[in-house]
Amino acid sequence: MNAAKSIATQTQEVLSKVPQVTLLFWVIKIAATTLGETAGDAVTMSMNLGYLVGTAIFATIFVAAVIAQMKATRFHPLLYWATIIATTTVGTTLADFADRSLGIGYTGGATILFFLLMMSLYIWHRSLGSVAVDTVSTPKEEIFYWTTIMFSQTLGTALGDWAADTAGLGYRGGAVLFGALLIAIAAGYYFTKISRSVLFWAAFILTRPLGAVVGDYLDKPLTSGGLALSRYLASGALIAFILVIIAISRRRSGKFAV
Repeated sequence: MNAAKSIATQTQEVLSKVPQVTLLFWVIKIAATTLGETAGDAVTMSMNLGYLVGTAIFATIFVAAVIAQMKATRFHPLLYWATIIATTTVGTTLADFADRSLGIGYTGGATILFFLLMMSLYIWHRSLGSVAVDTVSTPKEEIFYWTTIMFSQTLGTALGDWAADTAGLGYRGGAVLFGALLIAIAAGYYFTKISRSVLFWAAFILTRPLGAVVGDYLDKPLTSGGLALSRYLASGALIAFILVIIAISRRRSGKFAV
């Protein structure tokens, strides 16, 4: 029985087109969300293209990446994380466009995006009976998966801005807040029986505002509470860091090839 169960688990892992959720997964996710903030700001602010043009650019990249991801027959680390980065960059510019250019504000934007995210999860669960992410492999599952991720990344950007600006916590205070919430979720994983899917999506959402406030802290002016680092250099360093962690993850798993 154990052997049969082990074979079934290994088969699911091979068929799944998303990575196993390990500590390294969360390390890359936080780095990717931070990169989304610095890269998004580099295009919209440093290049002076604006939020609307930036959103159009990153949305095009996002759609292309998702199509490539859906056409792939197995998990490809670089393709998967490139798609995640695409969601977080377009989430950054889209949230900034809605919150600032359209005048919705951080509170209004976060509320609307939270509703859209909950609706996405609800429809996903109603359609497939689960929102588990460990065996995503069919086109229908992938559409729900990436739609939900897109909403969660955009919501995370709005939450990060809300905490830093509207709530007056600043970038460091926001990082402490979201870091503490993630620690609480980790405690829930190890010491409670709360649904693993609920905990995963809660952590997935909260890593985005953590990355947002860290990214803002890195590249915003000193007068705004940031370090005023170059957005290009910060983005390049984050890309290099992500590639190193992906390589370490592949070496440890020994399962997937790029």
